[in-house]
Amino acid sequence: MPFAAIQYDIKPGFEKELAEIFGSFKRVGSSSVQGRPDAAPGADAPAPTTRILSTAVFLRDATMVRFIEYEGDLQEVAWHMAAQPGVQEVEAKLKPYLSKPRDTGTPEGFVATFNRSLLPCLTQISVRG
Repeated sequence: MPFAAIQYDIKPGFEKELAEIFGSFKRVGSSSVQGRPDAAPGADAPAPTTRILSTAVFLRDATMVRFIEYEGDLQEVAWHMAAQPGVQEVEAKLKPYLSKPRDTGTPEGFVATFNRSLLPCLTQISVRG
């Protein structure tokens, strides 16, 4: 399964506050991603093929990174995350601690910020099939 990493530029010295923000994160009910909002609606729409398998957040000094393990389409993951109330709540709570503002108030802004914040994966090795 692929991984994605999203970087946040934050003000150092707020580890406790950031841990509290992510400690109260409201997890979504399902790992299935419902697709992009601009996808054509219809009764014969395919079943979701993208899932978020796990996430983790790491912090050191002025850098915070969110890792996302997923299967399927990364852009569908981004659009899905943009629509999640828990993700939007975290993004709003992070604003005072960011050293560089992030435009995440709209789904379009969130996805654009997600794409700008992506760290390229140089290698990935797993023992899983």
